[in-house]
Amino acid sequence: MPTPAKGPRLGGSAAHERLMLANLATALFEHKRITTTEHRAKRLQPVAEKLITLAKRGDLHARRKVMTTVRRKDIVAELFEQTAPKFAERNGGYTRITKVAPRKGDNAPMAVIELVLEPVSPKQATVREAEKATARAATAAPTAEAPAEEQVAETTAEAVEAEAPGEQGAATEAVEAEATVEAQQADAEKAAEAADAEATEAEAGQAKGPVDPRK
Repeated sequence: MPTPAKGPRLGGSAAHERLMLANLATALFEHKRITTTEHRAKRLQPVAEKLITLAKRGDLHARRKVMTTVRRKDIVAELFEQTAPKFAERNGGYTRITKVAPRKGDNAPMAVIELVLEPVSPKQATVREAEKATARAATAAPTAEAPAEEQVAETTAEAVEAEAPGEQGAATEAVEAEATVEAQQADAEKAAEAADAEATEAEAGQAKGPVDPRK
Protein backbone atom coordinates (compact mmCIF):
# COMPACT_ATOMS: atom_id res chain seq x y z
CA MET A 1 0.00 0.00 0.00
CA PRO A 2 1.26 3.55 -0.66
CA THR A 3 2.38 5.65 2.28
CA PRO A 4 -0.56 7.70 3.57
CA ALA A 5 -0.33 11.31 2.46
CA LYS A 6 0.13 13.96 5.05
CA GLY A 7 -2.61 16.50 5.50
CA PRO A 8 -6.33 16.38 6.04
CA ARG A 9 -8.18 13.17 5.24
CA LEU A 10 -10.61 13.08 2.36
CA GLY A 11 -14.12 12.94 3.78
CA GLY A 12 -15.10 12.64 7.39
CA SER A 13 -13.61 9.21 8.21
CA ALA A 14 -11.28 6.53 6.88
CA ALA A 15 -14.22 4.57 5.45
CA HIS A 16 -15.52 7.70 3.74
CA GLU A 17 -12.06 8.30 2.25
CA ARG A 18 -11.87 4.74 0.88
CA LEU A 19 -15.30 5.13 -0.75
CA MET A 20 -14.31 8.45 -2.32
CA LEU A 21 -11.11 6.97 -3.77
CA ALA A 22 -13.04 3.93 -5.03
CA ASN A 23 -15.57 6.17 -6.81
CA LEU A 24 -12.77 8.28 -8.31
CA ALA A 25 -10.92 5.16 -9.53
CA THR A 26 -14.12 3.80 -11.07
CA ALA A 27 -14.72 7.09 -12.89
CA LEU A 28 -11.09 7.18 -14.06
CA PHE A 29 -11.20 3.67 -15.54
CA GLU A 30 -14.58 4.39 -17.16
CA HIS A 31 -13.76 7.75 -18.77
CA LYS A 32 -9.94 7.39 -18.96
CA ARG A 33 -9.53 10.97 -17.63
CA ILE A 34 -11.29 13.00 -14.97
CA THR A 35 -10.96 16.51 -13.57
CA THR A 36 -10.81 16.83 -9.78
CA THR A 37 -8.95 18.78 -7.15
CA GLU A 38 -5.19 18.51 -7.11
CA HIS A 39 -5.17 16.92 -3.65
CA ARG A 40 -7.65 14.21 -4.68
CA ALA A 41 -5.72 13.52 -7.88
CA LYS A 42 -2.50 12.99 -5.93
CA ARG A 43 -4.26 10.65 -3.50
CA LEU A 44 -5.95 8.76 -6.34
CA GLN A 45 -2.80 8.20 -8.42
CA PRO A 46 -1.12 5.46 -6.29
CA VAL A 47 -4.45 3.67 -5.80
CA ALA A 48 -5.18 3.63 -9.54
CA GLU A 49 -1.68 2.45 -10.44
CA LYS A 50 -1.89 -0.39 -7.93
CA LEU A 51 -5.18 -1.51 -9.45
CA ILE A 52 -3.63 -1.44 -12.95
CA THR A 53 -0.69 -3.51 -11.71
CA LEU A 54 -3.13 -6.11 -10.39
CA ALA A 55 -5.02 -6.04 -13.69
CA LYS A 56 -1.79 -6.74 -15.60
CA ARG A 57 -1.40 -9.97 -13.61
CA GLY A 58 -4.76 -11.10 -14.93
CA ASP A 59 -5.37 -14.00 -12.54
CA LEU A 60 -8.47 -14.69 -10.48
CA HIS A 61 -6.94 -13.51 -7.22
CA ALA A 62 -5.99 -10.17 -8.78
CA ARG A 63 -9.51 -9.76 -10.16
CA ARG A 64 -10.99 -10.36 -6.70
CA LYS A 65 -8.58 -7.83 -5.18
CA VAL A 66 -9.64 -5.19 -7.71
CA MET A 67 -13.32 -5.99 -7.05
CA THR A 68 -12.87 -4.95 -3.41
CA THR A 69 -12.27 -1.38 -4.66
CA VAL A 70 -14.06 -1.13 -8.01
CA ARG A 71 -17.50 -2.68 -7.50
CA ARG A 72 -18.77 -2.42 -11.09
CA LYS A 73 -18.14 -5.67 -12.92
CA ASP A 74 -18.28 -4.08 -16.37
CA ILE A 75 -15.52 -1.61 -15.45
CA VAL A 76 -13.40 -4.41 -13.96
CA ALA A 77 -13.85 -6.52 -17.09
CA GLU A 78 -12.85 -3.60 -19.30
CA LEU A 79 -9.83 -2.89 -17.08
CA PHE A 80 -8.56 -6.48 -17.29
CA GLU A 81 -9.39 -7.21 -20.94
CA GLN A 82 -8.82 -3.88 -22.72
CA THR A 83 -6.96 -1.36 -20.57
CA ALA A 84 -4.32 -3.54 -18.86
CA PRO A 85 -2.92 -5.03 -22.13
CA LYS A 86 -2.12 -1.49 -23.31
CA PHE A 87 0.33 -1.16 -20.39
CA ALA A 88 2.21 -4.37 -21.18
CA GLU A 89 5.32 -2.43 -22.26
CA ARG A 90 5.26 -0.12 -19.23
CA ASN A 91 6.71 -0.92 -15.83
CA GLY A 92 4.98 1.99 -14.11
CA GLY A 93 3.72 5.50 -14.68
CA TYR A 94 0.29 4.42 -15.83
CA THR A 95 -1.33 7.75 -14.94
CA ARG A 96 -0.53 11.41 -15.55
CA ILE A 97 -1.54 14.49 -13.53
CA THR A 98 -1.79 17.85 -15.29
CA LYS A 99 -2.59 21.03 -13.38
CA VAL A 100 -5.34 23.22 -14.81
CA ALA A 101 -6.95 26.54 -13.91
CA PRO A 102 -8.35 26.91 -10.37
CA ARG A 103 -12.02 26.18 -9.79
CA LYS A 104 -14.36 29.13 -9.96
CA GLY A 105 -16.02 30.03 -6.72
CA ASP A 106 -13.59 28.81 -4.06
CA ASN A 107 -10.39 29.05 -6.20
CA ALA A 108 -9.45 25.43 -5.36
CA PRO A 109 -6.41 24.11 -7.27
CA MET A 110 -7.64 21.69 -9.96
CA ALA A 111 -5.91 18.96 -11.97
CA VAL A 112 -6.67 16.43 -14.68
CA ILE A 113 -5.66 12.83 -13.96
CA GLU A 114 -5.67 10.52 -16.97
CA LEU A 115 -4.42 7.14 -18.11
CA VAL A 116 -1.24 7.16 -20.21
CA LEU A 117 -2.49 5.12 -23.16
CA GLU A 118 0.06 6.38 -25.71
CA PRO A 119 2.47 3.75 -27.03
CA VAL A 120 6.01 3.71 -25.73
CA SER A 121 8.23 6.16 -27.63
CA PRO A 122 10.97 4.75 -29.91
CA LYS A 123 13.63 6.19 -27.61
CA GLN A 124 12.19 4.40 -24.58
CA ALA A 125 11.81 1.19 -26.59
CA THR A 126 15.47 1.40 -27.64
CA VAL A 127 16.59 1.94 -24.05
CA ARG A 128 14.54 -1.04 -22.85
CA GLU A 129 15.87 -3.26 -25.62
CA ALA A 130 19.42 -2.25 -24.67
CA GLU A 131 18.71 -3.08 -21.02
CA LYS A 132 17.27 -6.47 -21.98
CA ALA A 133 20.28 -7.19 -24.22
CA THR A 134 22.65 -6.28 -21.38
CA ALA A 135 20.77 -8.56 -19.00
CA ARG A 136 20.85 -11.43 -21.51
CA ALA A 137 24.58 -10.91 -22.08
CA ALA A 138 25.25 -10.92 -18.33
CA THR A 139 23.25 -14.12 -17.98
CA ALA A 140 24.93 -15.84 -20.94
CA ALA A 141 28.51 -14.78 -20.02
CA PRO A 142 29.25 -17.66 -17.56
CA THR A 143 27.76 -20.15 -20.02
CA ALA A 144 29.99 -18.83 -22.80
CA GLU A 145 33.14 -19.01 -20.67
CA ALA A 146 32.59 -22.67 -19.76
CA PRO A 147 32.62 -23.98 -23.35
CA ALA A 148 35.74 -21.89 -24.03
CA GLU A 149 37.54 -23.58 -21.14
CA GLU A 150 36.30 -26.97 -22.33
CA GLN A 151 37.59 -26.23 -25.83
CA VAL A 152 41.00 -25.27 -24.43
CA ALA A 153 41.10 -28.50 -22.41
CA GLU A 154 40.10 -30.56 -25.46
CA THR A 155 42.74 -28.82 -27.59
CA THR A 156 45.40 -29.53 -24.98
CA ALA A 157 44.32 -33.17 -24.75
CA GLU A 158 44.42 -33.50 -28.53
CA ALA A 159 47.92 -31.97 -28.63
CA VAL A 160 49.12 -34.40 -25.99
CA GLU A 161 47.57 -37.32 -27.86
CA ALA A 162 49.13 -36.10 -31.10
CA GLU A 163 52.58 -35.89 -29.50
CA ALA A 164 52.32 -39.23 -27.68
CA PRO A 165 52.14 -41.47 -30.78
CA GLY A 166 55.25 -39.75 -32.20
CA GLU A 167 57.22 -40.36 -29.04
CA GLN A 168 56.06 -43.97 -28.89
CA GLY A 169 57.02 -44.47 -32.54
CA ALA A 170 60.50 -43.01 -31.99
CA ALA A 171 61.05 -45.29 -28.98
CA THR A 172 59.90 -48.33 -30.95
CA GLU A 173 62.24 -47.50 -33.83
CA ALA A 174 65.19 -47.15 -31.42
CA VAL A 175 64.45 -50.55 -29.85
CA GLU A 176 64.19 -52.18 -33.29
CA ALA A 177 67.49 -50.61 -34.39
CA GLU A 178 69.27 -51.93 -31.27
CA ALA A 179 67.80 -55.41 -31.87
CA THR A 180 69.03 -55.35 -35.49
CA VAL A 181 72.54 -54.34 -34.43
CA GLU A 182 72.65 -57.09 -31.83
CA ALA A 183 71.45 -59.66 -34.41
CA GLN A 184 74.12 -58.53 -36.86
CA GLN A 185 76.80 -58.82 -34.18
CA ALA A 186 75.58 -62.34 -33.30
CA ASP A 187 75.71 -63.38 -36.98
CA ALA A 188 79.21 -61.97 -37.30
CA GLU A 189 80.37 -63.87 -34.23
CA LYS A 190 78.87 -67.12 -35.59
CA ALA A 191 80.58 -66.56 -38.96
CA ALA A 192 83.91 -65.94 -37.22
CA GLU A 193 83.53 -69.10 -35.15
CA ALA A 194 82.71 -71.13 -38.30
CA ALA A 195 85.77 -69.71 -40.09
CA ASP A 196 87.99 -70.58 -37.10
CA ALA A 197 86.60 -74.15 -37.08
CA GLU A 198 87.30 -74.61 -40.77
CA ALA A 199 90.86 -73.26 -40.38
CA THR A 200 91.48 -75.64 -37.49
CA GLU A 201 90.25 -78.62 -39.49
CA ALA A 202 92.43 -77.62 -42.45
CA GLU A 203 95.55 -77.41 -40.27
CA ALA A 204 94.76 -80.79 -38.72
CA GLY A 205 94.47 -82.40 -42.17
CA GLN A 206 97.80 -81.00 -43.31
CA ALA A 207 99.50 -82.31 -40.20
CA LYS A 208 98.35 -85.91 -40.82
CA GLY A 209 99.80 -85.91 -44.34
CA PRO A 210 98.41 -87.41 -47.54
CA VAL A 211 96.16 -90.45 -47.28
CA ASP A 212 97.33 -93.65 -49.03
CA PRO A 213 94.62 -94.74 -51.44
CA ARG A 214 95.71 -98.44 -51.20
CA LYS A 215 94.74 -98.65 -47.62
